[in-house]
Amino acid sequence: MTRPAGGRRRRPRDIAEGEPPPGDPDLHPGDPDSVARTICLRLLTMRARSRAELADALAARDVPDDAATRVLDRFTEVGLIDDAALAASLAGAQHRERGLARRAVAAKLRQRGLADELDEALSGIDADSERSRARELVERRRRALAGLPAEVQARRLVSLLARKGYPSGIAYAVVREALAGAADWDIDGAADDPAGAPAADGAVST
Repeated sequence: MTRPAGGRRRRPRDIAEGEPPPGDPDLHPGDPDSVARTICLRLLTMRARSRAELADALAARDVPDDAATRVLDRFTEVGLIDDAALAASLAGAQHRERGLARRAVAAKLRQRGLADELDEALSGIDADSERSRARELVERRRRALAGLPAEVQARRLVSLLARKGYPSGIAYAVVREALAGAADWDIDGAADDPAGAPAADGAVST
């Protein structure tokens, strides 16, 4: 094969930025079911998806509803879509690894289209589990707050737990327990201080 000057073999024209890659279903529409399968497989190769997420992706690509339903049903039958397993896995990871409280985990699952799986997925997150995770969060955070006045620590720790979705009862109890023995703080004063923590029943960490 003759090579051009410089010794480099000629390559096919580069794909323009934003242009679908070769084999993209948008370039070769064909059978809607085949298009739907290609899209779903491509997305599932990147990470696990809920049925709702895949349905949204197919709708965004104008795949007909009947074709989308057939493919999603088939993927569910063979286990490529498993909302219950995905919800359980996400709930465990969000609670254990990120320390999110039950209601914050529920919000994450709803964002992923897993609202129907909440009861089962959240069954392992109870008050004892929340209290345990909250203690771990507080203990880790206290190391970074060493040297600050106890009241400042209290406000920041309660604020941390609030952002993670913990109920106020658990948040204040855990912080009170962690700072027991410190003479220069008042948990109730920290809660009432407008410059302090938000109510622990307020915003949830994202």
